[in-house]
Amino acid sequence: MSAGERERGSGTVLVVSAIGVLALLLGAAMALVSAVSASHRARAAADLAALAAADALVHGRAADPCAVAGTVAARNGSTVLACVVGGAAVTVTVATAPGWPGLGPARAGARAGPSP
Repeated sequence: MSAGERERGSGTVLVVSAIGVLALLLGAAMALVSAVSASHRARAAADLAALAAADALVHGRAADPCAVAGTVAARNGSTVLACVVGGAAVTVTVATAPGWPGLGPARAGARAGPSP
């Protein structure tokens, strides 16, 4: 048996292995992009919810500023985990589900109101 005959089919194994590695890297990159995107969406939702709640508090537009925060967060695909009203300031913490299965929710917090 010659050396060429013993190596027959080895190219196929190498190509299949390379495709597997590329698929694994692509999956990892997609999970990373999903996590970063969820983090950005959570920060934006927390900012908007805190601003809306503080506006409702200062201008008396709603009896419960935290309910306003919850509505704004929900419209931005997030859930309010905590809402604290202190004086004329509101602090909101939200969670946003990522678009990739197996990843935990992204959490973010924001405060709106006068400087402490």
